[in-house]
Amino acid sequence: YKRLSLMRRFQRRVAAVQAAGFAEYQDYLEVHPEEFAQLFNTILINVTAFFRDEAAWEYLAQEIVPKILASKTPDDPIRVWSAGCASGEEAYTLAMLLAEALGPEAFQRRVKIFATDVDEDALNHARQAAYAEKDLQAIPPELRDKYFESANGRFLFRAEFRQAPDRLQHHRRDGLHDQVLAS
Repeated sequence: YKRLSLMRRFQRRVAAVQAAGFAEYQDYLEVHPEEFAQLFNTILINVTAFFRDEAAWEYLAQEIVPKILASKTPDDPIRVWSAGCASGEEAYTLAMLLAEALGPEAFQRRVKIFATDVDEDALNHARQAAYAEKDLQAIPPELRDKYFESANGRFLFRAEFRQAPDRLQHHRRDGLHDQVLAS
């Protein structure tokens, strides 16, 4: 976060509880612990999109993924961590890249993606794997058709690429769930 952006977000909460300043807001937090949830939600910035920062995804697909695959035997598992996954777009983008590189069968057999975030609401959205059509605009049509299916006006990331045992796990990462990444 940029310092000024973070300050504005804190000031928003200070004003919302009518505190005179940060010191008084700190006192308010000590007396009203439920305010921490409001502060937390004010600070979070869930900026996410499929193939957000296209150049980075191209580099990952062309340079990093081939090196990872070259360093593994055809039966080695591939484990990937999507930290700060918000509502899941980056984790599902990773799934598409890996499925394209490996092929669907090898992907389903070998890949496990751990998607973590501190925002439980965003994780619940990610677990649903359902997105509006506008959310899929950055996905090339051939990938959209291959990895998503239309249902009730939403687009679902196809179950065969996310629902096998432990394939794509969404967990809250708050220091208490670190063992998830070690399994």
